[in-house]
Amino acid sequence: MDSLLLGGSVFEVARPRLAGFRRRRSASLRVMAQAGEPDLSVKVNGLEMPNPFVIGSGPPGTNYTVMKRAFDEGWGAVIAKTVSLDAAKVINVTPRYARLRAAGSNGSAKGPIIGWENIELISDRPFETMLNDFKRLKEEYPDRILIASIMEEYNKAAWQELIERVEETGVDAFEINFSCPHGMPERKMGAAVGQDCDLLEEICGWINEKATIPVWAKMTPNITDITQPARVALKSGCEGVAAINTIMSVMGINLDTLRPEPCVEGYSTPGGYSARAVHPIALGKVMQIARMMKEEYNEGQSLSGIGGVETGNDAAEFLLLGANTVQVCTGVMMHGYPLVKKLCEELKDFMRKHNFSSIEEFRGASLPYFTTHTDLVKRQQEAIKQRKATRKGLQSDKDWTGDGFVKESESMVSN
Repeated sequence: MDSLLLGGSVFEVARPRLAGFRRRRSASLRVMAQAGEPDLSVKVNGLEMPNPFVIGSGPPGTNYTVMKRAFDEGWGAVIAKTVSLDAAKVINVTPRYARLRAAGSNGSAKGPIIGWENIELISDRPFETMLNDFKRLKEEYPDRILIASIMEEYNKAAWQELIERVEETGVDAFEINFSCPHGMPERKMGAAVGQDCDLLEEICGWINEKATIPVWAKMTPNITDITQPARVALKSGCEGVAAINTIMSVMGINLDTLRPEPCVEGYSTPGGYSARAVHPIALGKVMQIARMMKEEYNEGQSLSGIGGVETGNDAAEFLLLGANTVQVCTGVMMHGYPLVKKLCEELKDFMRKHNFSSIEEFRGASLPYFTTHTDLVKRQQEAIKQRKATRKGLQSDKDWTGDGFVKESESMVSN
């Protein structure tokens, strides 16, 4: 899978845009919800989607055939596998995945898959081939949202050529891969940029100087404070951030062969960890970014939540923290493209339970309930004090009164 704290000042970065971004307003995407039915449609950075579920960059968006399948199944948007100008430098190996299973009911190691590691690189298909796929998809699905994930070496001319040529295909937005945890860090690509705020700021400047469609910066969780690069990306002109990419990991050691997994000719390399096991970590990172964005930016910037989504409830958690969209990659690899139907129905069930008619009615609703540990201690002490005051009753016999005798009696009853 594709796989500074700065001062508090907020800077506005202007750049030319094509007619205020490419906006899709087809009637096919504005399907009105049936009477009483929750409406899953979302509008993000001017882009209209029938639902918030987005194919995350990786194998599920690796070519025309699979991206077409995603649109046909009803995914809200598709983010293609990351492309660069020279695919000849990208050489994948097989096997490149390893799985972690929960223990089965009988103690076996064949329980449900809870973790997934990959050592997969970005697209190894020729750049021109991927461009043709983008063009074909936009011709056949002009009202659906196709997002190109891009990554380049530390070279302004290369970045800007990549942006110009991909934009010409008609894609609706960019997601910038600043977060792949493995592969080519020596070429200043992926997480090597997302972990260096100075480098990130410079490259975001190159990108936003050239791009005329919305830009999302995809954040790495392999960093101490994820709000720092997210802040830099937004300050540098990106319209949104996506989080998280995979977590650097070693899946495990085969205790029979003593070799690490995934094993390629007896050897391995650390890779990116995803699936259900990363979901709580992803929620924590998204919460941190959402709080920063709420405090420092207006409503124009977007947030895409990623990490371990396999159910509608998983998605609801990201939305409750303030995410505008929810990306799924490993979940599609395990359950297939029809998963989106299950996700939509389960999200609607959640919305019916709480009488929400649209996603905006509850997006970010849980964010205000996060605070500091010091504040939690203070709140609990106050609550205990209040409970004691309410149930304590009279201190001594001299406190009884004639007018309030019944209430005073009731104040000391335990049931």
